Amino acid sequence: MAMEITQFLLAAQSADAKVRTEAEANLRQFQEQNLPVFLLSLSVELANNDKAVESRRLAGIVLKNSLDAKDAVRKDQLVQQWMAIDISVKSQIKDLLLRTLGSSVHEVRHTSAQVIAKIASIEIPQKQWPELIGLLLNNMTQQDRPAALKQATLETLGYVCEEISHQDLIQDEVNAVLTAVVQGMNLTEHGPEVQLAATGALYNALEFARTNFENEMEQNYIMKVVCDTAMSKQVEIRRAAFECLVAIASAYYEVLEPFMQTLFELTSNAVKGDEETVALQAIEFWSSICDEEIELQEFESPESGDTGAPHSCFIEKVLPSLVPLLLETLLKQEEDQDQDNTIWNISMAGGTCLGLVARTVGDAIVPLVMPFVESNILKPDWHCREAATYAFGSILEGPTIEKLSPLVQAGLDFLLNAMKDGNNHVKDTTAWTLSRIFELLHSPASGFSIISPENLKQVVSVLLESIKDAPNVAEKVCGAIYYLVQGYEDAGPSSSLLSPFLTDIIGCLIATADRTDGCDSKLRSSAYETLNEVVRCSNIAESSAIIAQLLPVIMNKLGQTVEIQIVSSDNREKQGDLQASLCGALQVIIQKLSSTDETKPIILRAADQIMILFLKVFGCRSSTVHEEAMLAIGSLAYATGPQFEKYMPEFYKYLEMGLQNFEEYQVCAITVGVVGDICRALDGKILPYCDGIMGLLLKDLASSELHRSVKPPIFSCFGDIGLAIGEHFEKYVPYALPMMQGAAEICAQMETADEEMMDYGNQLRRSIFEAYSGILQGFKSVKPDVMVPYAQHLLKFIELVSRDRQRDESVTRAAVAVMGDLADALGSNIKLLFKDTAFYDDFLGECLQSDDEQLKETACWTQGMIGRVMVL
Repeated sequence: MAMEITQFLLAAQSADAKVRTEAEANLRQFQEQNLPVFLLSLSVELANNDKAVESRRLAGIVLKNSLDAKDAVRKDQLVQQWMAIDISVKSQIKDLLLRTLGSSVHEVRHTSAQVIAKIASIEIPQKQWPELIGLLLNNMTQQDRPAALKQATLETLGYVCEEISHQDLIQDEVNAVLTAVVQGMNLTEHGPEVQLAATGALYNALEFARTNFENEMEQNYIMKVVCDTAMSKQVEIRRAAFECLVAIASAYYEVLEPFMQTLFELTSNAVKGDEETVALQAIEFWSSICDEEIELQEFESPESGDTGAPHSCFIEKVLPSLVPLLLETLLKQEEDQDQDNTIWNISMAGGTCLGLVARTVGDAIVPLVMPFVESNILKPDWHCREAATYAFGSILEGPTIEKLSPLVQAGLDFLLNAMKDGNNHVKDTTAWTLSRIFELLHSPASGFSIISPENLKQVVSVLLESIKDAPNVAEKVCGAIYYLVQGYEDAGPSSSLLSPFLTDIIGCLIATADRTDGCDSKLRSSAYETLNEVVRCSNIAESSAIIAQLLPVIMNKLGQTVEIQIVSSDNREKQGDLQASLCGALQVIIQKLSSTDETKPIILRAADQIMILFLKVFGCRSSTVHEEAMLAIGSLAYATGPQFEKYMPEFYKYLEMGLQNFEEYQVCAITVGVVGDICRALDGKILPYCDGIMGLLLKDLASSELHRSVKPPIFSCFGDIGLAIGEHFEKYVPYALPMMQGAAEICAQMETADEEMMDYGNQLRRSIFEAYSGILQGFKSVKPDVMVPYAQHLLKFIELVSRDRQRDESVTRAAVAVMGDLADALGSNIKLLFKDTAFYDDFLGECLQSDDEQLKETACWTQGMIGRVMVL
């Protein structure tokens, strides 16, 4: 039944593009015409030891890609296609794959293991292929099986565990898998290849081992084997074992107490003297312990005495030994790490862990770190100065202001002077440390700042001089300015302190954004982000003239980008990035100047020119720009109000494009938000465009291709449209309301154990309530009867939500508000409905007891609205 496809697979890898293209077309045609035979032919090729490795490798890759895809919709299609294949063909394919695990070619075994796991991910949750685990374990228990087969089998078990959920296997199967894996880690019985595969498999199987970790004997055995494996002679095996320990620290923190001394010795030795890949995992182990303890501290409830899961205070216990160990790692910098923000080495890992330790233990870390800072900060070797600065910057979050304040006060001058250090690394880390100080210890609004009116001038002067330094230093300086200005936001009289420096700060940031010596656009993006924060946080009464002068500068720069000659995709990307930054800056300027009646006319006078620029940007067809320009147009609509109507004929086609952009779903979501902004700006004047907009929104909701995160904003948008056009929404009711009811049914059945789904469920419920609120208010004084048939379903949905203890406060507020809108809009029409509904008294009573003033106010209003209905 299988067909000979070797020649196509080899030709598809040809250096000759024509041959390659033709072969790919032939393979695609075969796949489309007869998928079952195509997949069988691929598995025959993969299993055939007489075939070339090249054709077998590609056969395996094509087979895997025929079962799985990153895109959720495509993946679902592939799953359905596999499920539809005749069971006898699927059996042949699976048998061939299992046989291939014994191949002498490592690459072929590896691919086969991946494909088996992909099939398992489809079939095991459907209770199909129940014999797979048994067949794989059989390879491990039979003495005469070759090492290569055992290695591939363990790899397969690991991949299968990675692909499926722990609920898909019964405990006996889990026990058998863990036994086989842990035995495979035994070096006396197996060679290093098998041991490495077993250690990797254990990492993937740990999620399945909860019951085993609850049994002391099994827990001790697993931990002993992992700790022994962490001392293997092979670097890769040691690294894999430490990866297991990191995962165990996160998943099974509560059982670690008896092993902590051994674990400290193991990790300490690895950090001090092992290869970097192993040392990094050893540091990561302590970072994971910190993460667990920080989370436990956040959830501890001193009032109730309920401390939840046991907090073993591991970090506190090892603090005197752990901190010196981490401080030593800071001295192991790489020569070029200041040039690459993505670099991850032992000194970066050590500093990150030190920061987590500071957050875990607070003040206790300070006396352990400061002697290191003081003894290294003045040394001639730059490694010492940089490490001392990094250590100081790393412990600024966690300890109390009382503990840190005197140290930072004493050190601020020193750090400002260190911005003139002769070494680039030191300046880079000093600028980062200053940004941390301004972020964490500079908040005039709350009454505390490390910066006094007296030293502000010196701080600004140093930053504006240092921003001219090397690009990596300049980028960190942008961060320092960002947090410096953020501290003055809403700071009352203190916000005026920054005003005299705004012109110079803005000038320097524009000059920085124009620099051409940065190897990428990161410095420019940082400069514009900081500029936006300067505008956003400035005191409008004192800065309006400066911001008004900035507006034409940014507009002019945006106009220039449209003229850029595009000769390559690189040009287009650079143009897109620059336009995104400039549109972002315009958005913030529009928001700032339109926030007061005195400055709003500045935007109104420039609005035509601004809109022309945005439309030109849309003409450049870059998705990132589309996003930023769309957001900026939302702000312009808000600022110009009814005047925005004159832009709609030109702008509408781009609005349509945005609503149809399924692939870049963030663009679609932003466009939906802008529709809401325009509805609020235009009110009834949006009506001529509503047929088109509603048609696209309904199509978006019905699409299985569109990312689900866009769907809640669409429901909220229905409310915006309903409120804007009032009685004219009636013709959309037969289409929109069933969609809203259907979404409410989905909410009722949603699985809330998954945190991500719970968040999505909350968004969806809130947006459904917002949709009803807008539509009800729109019909209130003209055609309330239209909504009467939907009132009962809405009340039932509110009742269901009121019984859910996991709802967030925004959902509660929206539910209470829509109940008031229902009573307010429909009046006596629904008196009987409220009479027959008992839940709302308790629900409103609960809301009236809330600490949330806004919720209490809404509940009080709703109670009044329902009370009014009941006496009609």
